[in-house]
Amino acid sequence: MSLRSPPVAIDPDEVEISAIRAQGAGGQNVNKVSSAVHLRYDIHASSLPADVKERLLALRDSRITQEGVFVLKAQQHRTQEMNRADALARLQAVIDGVATPPRVRRATKPTYGSKQRRLEGKSQRSQIKNLRGPVRD
Repeated sequence: MSLRSPPVAIDPDEVEISAIRAQGAGGQNVNKVSSAVHLRYDIHASSLPADVKERLLALRDSRITQEGVFVLKAQQHRTQEMNRADALARLQAVIDGVATPPRVRRATKPTYGSKQRRLEGKSQRSQIKNLRGPVRD
């Protein structure tokens, strides 16, 4: 039994994308062309389901600000369109990661056999350590 929920779609109107200049080496063109993309997604104001919002805000991710805005920078590709698509895909991947609720852990007890094997291993280890002592006549 798998709890597979349908993928959560991101409304493009809720995503704020701005073009910026890419950092790092790239030749003469890097200083002239704004090919990198800066994506901002306000989680609180989004149309995501409440449980998905809650799990997304609970993530320990440095890209999520204290105000609940997901900030992403994409500068992997040479063109702005490819960086825009990359940023949206990465945002979708993060949201898909929290879309399925975590499985509930049910506490179980160790079996009788596993208890016996553990105790047997402990007694063997104890014998080995006892034999390491000083030799007595």
